[in-house]
Amino acid sequence: MSDCGKKIRLNRVLGGTEHRALVVAFDHALVLGPIPGTEDPLGKIRLFAQAKVDALLLNLGLIRQFANSTIPGPTPALIARLDWTTVWSAVGQNGSGALHSSLLARPEEALRHGADAVLTYLIVGTGDAEFEMKEIARNAEVARECERVGIPLIVESLARGKDVQNPGDPKWLNLHTRMAAELGADAVKTDYSGDMASMRSVVEKCTIPILVLGGSRHATEKHALDVVREVAAAGAVGVFFGRNVFQADNINTFLEQARAALDGETTAEFQAIAR
Repeated sequence: MSDCGKKIRLNRVLGGTEHRALVVAFDHALVLGPIPGTEDPLGKIRLFAQAKVDALLLNLGLIRQFANSTIPGPTPALIARLDWTTVWSAVGQNGSGALHSSLLARPEEALRHGADAVLTYLIVGTGDAEFEMKEIARNAEVARECERVGIPLIVESLARGKDVQNPGDPKWLNLHTRMAAELGADAVKTDYSGDMASMRSVVEKCTIPILVLGGSRHATEKHALDVVREVAAAGAVGVFFGRNVFQADNINTFLEQARAALDGETTAEFQAIAR
């Protein structure tokens, strides 16, 4: 079976070999509703595209709306979120209720929508064996279909739940990123360990590329940019940033600075914010 389709599409998502990937995650509203920064979604997507980010993570409904709108210039690669989970809800976070995840679309449907890759959750550390069994089975099923239709699978592997004191602990990162690779993922989106040395060890032990997620909005933009720079130095192939982008005071400026931090460059604006 040829996997050239996967390779071509993954290369597009990761921005080729010239730089690390700057991906904007804009799939939050399905789980969290219209949180600040998600208003006027098509307007926000135009800003992301004009900033020349490498890829956008969207739900299929927004991909459809995006396809029917006019976006000047080249469009970023599209990553389709295929699933939904209660992990981010109050029930999931306090551990007092049952956890659930559900597949909302198939890889073939994502291809028909123009997606270059698909993304699913893989949650461990919940203390719920049945939930985690279903997580593994669901990801394995999606991985096999991705192989058949030639679209890359990015697994968002995370440690969450009552058994997890620190989601960025390398023991958790090493566990679930390897699980994702063994299931057939082509790349992983996961947490930052908190320091460059331990993150480099996680990246080196993982057999597929790692992109680090930005998570909740950082206290300052300087701190967010420091994380980008450290992640790049640790060997990650890129970052997924959501709230740190679409809730930024100036989206274009932040994306320009994030690109410079990823590529090891320094702009005048970055120098100013770092002082």
